[in-house]
Amino acid sequence: MSDDDRVPAQAWRRVHPVTPALKGWKTLVAVVAIVGYQAADDVRSAADLLGGRGWLIALGVVVLVALVGWGYAALAWRHMRFAVTDEAVHLHSGVLFRTQRQARLDRLQAVDVVQPLLARLLGLAELRLEVAGGSGSAVQLAYLREPDAQRLRSELLALAAGLRRPSAAGAPGSAAPGTAGPGIAVPAVAGSGTTTLPGAPVDAAPHAGEVPAPAAFEEAPEQEVYALPMPRLIGASVRSGTVVGLVLLVVGGVVAAVVARDVSPLAVLLPAFLGFGGALWGRVNGGASFRAALSPDGIRLRHGLTEQRAQTVPPGRVQAVRLLQPVLWRGPDWWRVEINVAGYSQGQEASRATVLHPVATRDEAATALWLVLPDLGVEDPRALVEAALSGRDEDGGFTPAPRAARWVDPIGWRRHGVRVTRTALLARSGRVVRQVSVVPHERTQSLGLEQGPVQRRLGLASFVVHSTPGPVAPRVNHLDGRVAAALLDEQAERARTARAAARPEQWMRERV
Repeated sequence: MSDDDRVPAQAWRRVHPVTPALKGWKTLVAVVAIVGYQAADDVRSAADLLGGRGWLIALGVVVLVALVGWGYAALAWRHMRFAVTDEAVHLHSGVLFRTQRQARLDRLQAVDVVQPLLARLLGLAELRLEVAGGSGSAVQLAYLREPDAQRLRSELLALAAGLRRPSAAGAPGSAAPGTAGPGIAVPAVAGSGTTTLPGAPVDAAPHAGEVPAPAAFEEAPEQEVYALPMPRLIGASVRSGTVVGLVLLVVGGVVAAVVARDVSPLAVLLPAFLGFGGALWGRVNGGASFRAALSPDGIRLRHGLTEQRAQTVPPGRVQAVRLLQPVLWRGPDWWRVEINVAGYSQGQEASRATVLHPVATRDEAATALWLVLPDLGVEDPRALVEAALSGRDEDGGFTPAPRAARWVDPIGWRRHGVRVTRTALLARSGRVVRQVSVVPHERTQSLGLEQGPVQRRLGLASFVVHSTPGPVAPRVNHLDGRVAAALLDEQAERARTARAAARPEQWMRERV
């Protein structure tokens, strides 16, 4: 008997009935875009084709494509169902090819509530579960009513923390009715006095035509930590390399058109203009209204203009952090803070989901680092962060690259350095583009040394910390070879010790 067969029949649920309409229109847009692109090559032939009653045929084709797309989406909706148990989320989907998936809650890395523009206008949302299983391991539940998505997110985070529904009373970590799990007090939020961690079941009336959902959990309180002002986001976007490239492209196109006395060079550069413009819009659209909050169930991030996203990263799920400062941000002293989270795949989607702060001041960058690693393992953490962000050589107790490194990196060799504390490893690099990578010892995946022929001749080696896929790739280039070899052995032992003492995956069970 499979695990899915053990799921009670009443536990299975469906997504919202409007889902086929929201998904089917994408097929229509794709077909129209393809036909429009092909017709653009010969506008005159396209005009002749649509002459007379040709437009009726074209309209009929569009309607037929729309009906086929929506019909298939409706069939997919009928065959899609999901269930939530104390151990996993079960998802059945597929029309021609049936798929059964399970997302173990003890491997849950993040829970995102995503609202594209059209879904937000209809009051719907998509729930995305990121689990530690590599690319393609995410489970997507689209679409749900926004209140249902929020309640389901709270339920999943509570179950992932080790709490249990009232029906599982008596089991370790279970919450009795009318209580809040282990009943641990946390700071008040928004002047509400003292509250408790999530776990108390709340009544949720089922909607017509839907299977009643099991008892949900109260949403955990939160305390906002920082928010990104829109003027700073726009200013940082203007100072980005994307805008510089766009300006150079426009200047080059205008000069070429003037020299050739022909506007065709500008038409040739149109796709590049659109590409740069799309990248700039994506930066502003993704970072708009960015806010971070701290709650008992993890770090909560909210951002987005046309597509709003509410992320929740449970405690201990961040594998590595990077603080990055491009050269054009040096004046206002802005930093971009990015993280690696197991389960987030690569690409544009992951680039938005792995940002802890798009444009942070120095104080906010230190605060963002504190969200991930509250204890840096030193007596004066702020002095350590200052040395990591703008120091060089042995500032802040860093082990620097030797003078021989100037032959392979004459500009940035004095910024290369590594500092190991009781809880984490910090890697510092970059003179033009400053970077600081932080890896908690227990999140170290593996270690390595790299040595090219020139490095070997100079007695140098690069120390590499392998993390989960993401924007952060921690490494320290051009260390002394003997120092790097000793660091490899010492860090391997630190990682083993830290993993042995790390908190359990179900972090609330240790408090019961």
